[in-house]
Amino acid sequence: MQDTISPIKIDISIVIPVFNEEESLPELERAIAEALSKDYSYEIIFVDDGSSDTSWAIIKDLSASKEFVHGISFSHNYGKSAALQSGFDSAKGTYVVTMDSDLQDDPNEIPEMVQMLKDGYDLVSGWKKERHDPISKTIPSKFFNFITQKAAGIELNDFNCGLKAYRSEVVKNIYVYGELHRYIPMLAKREGFTRITEKVVKHHPRKYGKTKFGLSRFMNGFLDLVTITFVQKYLQKPMHFFGTVGVLLLLIGGGINLYMVYVKLILGEGIGDRPLLFLGILLMVVGVQFFSTGLLGELINKNNVEDHKPRVREVV
Repeated sequence: MQDTISPIKIDISIVIPVFNEEESLPELERAIAEALSKDYSYEIIFVDDGSSDTSWAIIKDLSASKEFVHGISFSHNYGKSAALQSGFDSAKGTYVVTMDSDLQDDPNEIPEMVQMLKDGYDLVSGWKKERHDPISKTIPSKFFNFITQKAAGIELNDFNCGLKAYRSEVVKNIYVYGELHRYIPMLAKREGFTRITEKVVKHHPRKYGKTKFGLSRFMNGFLDLVTITFVQKYLQKPMHFFGTVGVLLLLIGGGINLYMVYVKLILGEGIGDRPLLFLGILLMVVGVQFFSTGLLGELINKNNVEDHKPRVREVV
């Protein structure tokens, strides 16, 4: 009988988005090796998000000399979400860990986070309880995390921490785009992965370069929160939102116009120059538009039903 070769099993896949971090990469690879090489098999997937420095050349050198180091290079800067999704698609490990490439995340936290996954959690999010960032980042971040926690219904203190650990099933069943990397716990919860927790992690001062994120990320983050909250509730049932608003506006507008008919026919008063008449007509027109939008959303949703199949947990 001919022997079959089983694929090599990898314990941990580490996905690391990279954007102009040439000084950090060799040191980061060594730190990961020191933290994991004794107890785990692992792979490192560096995703170069259109760096303009020598980051990609360094990644290629590391890949050539280390069989467990892999690299993906984008033609230009697509953003952190696209980089993470590309890494998720390529990951082969039983567990998947994400971390930033600037050496502020500590690889020594990974073993304990993976153990928490083994104990039954789907997702373990890092919490940078003691941060080494300027106040221009820490204060807005606290406000952002508070709002996100309330909207998501997930008790996490640091949604934006790049250091997270997942069971591979989680990252294979979510899709990260735009700037939704901040809301991966919400995406996971939406897919039924509700065993989510956090771990306090060390946060080191930035050693090289400067931060790549400006204040605009908080406005973008708020807009993304509105988007994902809406999508999470109404993706499969757009008519429930648009139809409800449309019917409500139609009822209010219809009530106003019935009152105008009463004023005209019963009281005999003129209504042609009354603002209330125009308000009633406007509300009915907008109500019809909302209702029509809901119908169109349902039609689009039905045509794309294959993209939203339920995730089957078990078949017996």
